[in-house]
Amino acid sequence: MEIDIQNAEYLGAYKIKFRFSDGTENLVNFEPFLSNAKNPMTRKYLDEREFGNFELKFGDIIWNDYELCFPVWDLYQGRI
Repeated sequence: MEIDIQNAEYLGAYKIKFRFSDGTENLVNFEPFLSNAKNPMTRKYLDEREFGNFELKFGDIIWNDYELCFPVWDLYQGRI
């Protein structure tokens, strides 16, 4: 079964609530990942304005034309 992101709602504090094509919902906290990142291109998303500026494209969540993205299956499992 292929799983897509149907909806993503930014709740603040680097948390996004996802609804997937099978109806499953998960809340993912991106703060630990961003805080531990070494790459400055990733760390720039510690700016909440940058982080909150994502879009859904072809069932994926992306930032800045795939500058930052995550595997849907990991998000579905509630981890990154």
